[in-house]
Amino acid sequence: MRLGDEDESSNIEDRRGGGGGRGRGIGIGTIAIALVVSYFTGINPMTLLGIAEQVQAPTQSARPLDPAQDPQAALKSEMAKVLRKTEVVWDELFRGMNGRYEPPVLVLFRGQTPTACGTGQAAMGPFYCPGDRKVYLDMAFFNELEQRFGAGGDFARAYVIAHEVGHHVQNLLGVSQKTAALRQRMSETDYNKVSVRVELQADCLAGLWAQEANRRRPFLDPQDIDEALRAANAIGDDMLQKQARGVVVPDSFTHGSSAQRVHWFKTGFEANSLGACDTFRRVADAGVTP
Repeated sequence: MRLGDEDESSNIEDRRGGGGGRGRGIGIGTIAIALVVSYFTGINPMTLLGIAEQVQAPTQSARPLDPAQDPQAALKSEMAKVLRKTEVVWDELFRGMNGRYEPPVLVLFRGQTPTACGTGQAAMGPFYCPGDRKVYLDMAFFNELEQRFGAGGDFARAYVIAHEVGHHVQNLLGVSQKTAALRQRMSETDYNKVSVRVELQADCLAGLWAQEANRRRPFLDPQDIDEALRAANAIGDDMLQKQARGVVVPDSFTHGSSAQRVHWFKTGFEANSLGACDTFRRVADAGVTP
């Protein structure tokens, strides 16, 4: 991935230097397990970690780290450039639909941090909170992605960001609100099928972004798409369930199988319009068609 002199987004809130609070009592083993169970299988991380309280804004100001003393400075710059590329693409696509794109804020934190959706924990992995329209990321997650799941590489990291931004796009388009309303009148098994479509659409939107961004200003290397596909394959529900429990339970899928996730990223990357990412066709009668 060639980012070179690309612009960096200003929509980054760096809480790593304090203010958001570091996690306490969460060991490496707990984080690894929660990454599998929560982020990758789609179980509500707030439920998983027993966090039900609504948390207010940080009580002290976050202090950005001095770049000269920040061992993650290069990675932060990479994330800022990727985020900026999502802003450029989605702004243009929304204007093409006579809409207005409002970019999300990317919050970098360590351990734990307050969010409008409850206390965010590193153990959740990256996540999007529709309540404050922010993407939350502890960059230590990328070590897990590479070392535990064998899905390293700069474009694998970009895929993670683009997927979460895809959830923000769904929020702006009203998809998130429609699907959330279904949760109240569906069984868990039936709603899991809706959740799968939500996640697969975010994968498709990530692929669409990659194609559109590369068309505007080529930045992808030949191996980059393979990195994204390896990541998508590694985090399929079937793959993770088999690794964690040795058995696959399709009715419990909430993100989609490895094959589905790979398929929908590729569909987005090969698409020529947003309509190609309509993963809700089979549940259109439930009122969730974007």
